[in-house]
Order: sequence, then C-alpha cells, then structure tokens
Amino acid sequence: FSLLFSAAVFMSELLGSTPSGVTDTGPWLCHPTPRCGDHIYNPLQKCCDDDTILPLNRTRLCGPNCIYWPCFELCCPESFSPQKKFVVRLKVLGVKSQCHSSPISRDCGSYHSVNPIRGLIHWLG
Repeated sequence: FSLLFSAAVFMSELLGSTPSGVTDTGPWLCHPTPRCGDHIYNPLQKCCDDDTILPLNRTRLCGPNCIYWPCFELCCPESFSPQKKFVVRLKVLGVKSQCHSSPISRDCGSYHSVNPIRGLIHWLG
C-alpha cells in the first residue's frame, strides 16, 4: 500500500495537481500540434492546403467560373477533353483527401457558383 501511495503522490506532483485535485494538463495534452510543412497553425482559424497555410474563408476558382473553398473542398478535373469538366469534392476532415475517393459536392460544368456560402451550406448538409 505504501509503495502504491508513494507512486500516486509522485504522479500527482509530476502532473502538477493543485490542492483541490484539479490537474494542470498544459504540456501533458495528447493532441499533436497542427503543422503545415514546418509551420504551426491554429485549425480554428486556418487550414493547411498543399503545405500552404490558408484562412478558412479563402476561396479559389475551380475551372473557369466555379468558386470553391480549398480548406473544405477539392477542385477535381473530371475530363481532360477540350471541354474540360471540373467537379468540387468534399474533403474528409482529418484525412489526406483525394479526388478519386472523396464525395462529390457539385458539378462545376452545370453549377456556376459565384457564392461560396452556397457551397459551404451544401457541404454542411
């Protein structure tokens, strides 16, 4: 019993428990720090897209006239003919998303979005 008690006291002091028993978990958190290449970023404000840190509200063009959100969506070519067709696919959060395995959000050939909010609402379902 005394060895077990000593181990508990040692761990309590090591973890920085306060007298009320509340533990300060600052450096002991198990979550890895989000990184984009060699840089750290806050995922509540930014995302990492192809080793580039972007604000969550950044938009880009997919094809000639379709706006998408690179933090939440992928712009994927569907055909390589002279009449190139693009689709916007949803990124699966927490995974390295790829065009061939991500669900389609919208077709840029028939859906000419100039309002990225519309795409986000569709993405949120």
